[in-house]
Amino acid sequence: MTVVVGYIPDKYGEAALAEGIEEARRRRTRLVVLNASKGDALVDRRYLGEHELAELRGRLDRFDLQHDVHQAITADVAEEMLKVVHETGAQVVVIGLRHRTPVGKMIMGSVAQQVLLDAPCPVLAVKPPR
Repeated sequence: MTVVVGYIPDKYGEAALAEGIEEARRRRTRLVVLNASKGDALVDRRYLGEHELAELRGRLDRFDLQHDVHQAITADVAEEMLKVVHETGAQVVVIGLRHRTPVGKMIMGSVAQQVLLDAPCPVLAVKPPR
């Protein structure tokens, strides 16, 4: 069993990661962090480069918990997250949530919404502190 965290390097991803670490420690289970992107931009700040990936792994090494970090460039980030959830037998998924306008949701879709609706386990949606 695992705790799966959707992670991008911003305040929303950091909030999800912090909560995911706490959930994994509380449940005494493995943490799986997924960093995924559509790869639709030449420079994508959501996708970790080698240096940032090593830094994330180093941060996770400081905690007394088993962990893995997965990366993916995929056409559908939500589907990739759900795939990892199924493959790892996740007990819970942790995602960061940000406010989006109705037009923004219509044009761009919502990874969070699809994960919330389709995950076979509880989903913990968190916001960064104000």
